Amino acid sequence: MDRAAVESTIRRLIEPFNKQGITLEDSSTFAGDLEFDSLTVMDFVASIEDEFDIIISMNQQAEIENFGQLVSAVEKLQN
Repeated sequence: MDRAAVESTIRRLIEPFNKQGITLEDSSTFAGDLEFDSLTVMDFVASIEDEFDIIISMNQQAEIENFGQLVSAVEKLQN
């Protein structure tokens, strides 16, 4: 799956969690812009892992701060 397809899928998956209706940019942060708490992060990560059939380790999660980083990480984990 190419980057555009990964990004499109993640945009679809993030919709139910995007309570503020934030327009997603690569620089959009999960904690700041989207106001995700730890439970929301866990639920969102689970939906990403299920959709893409990947595992995002806790260490990787700690390094992912924004939407662009997440797209890159998922793309890398698939290859």
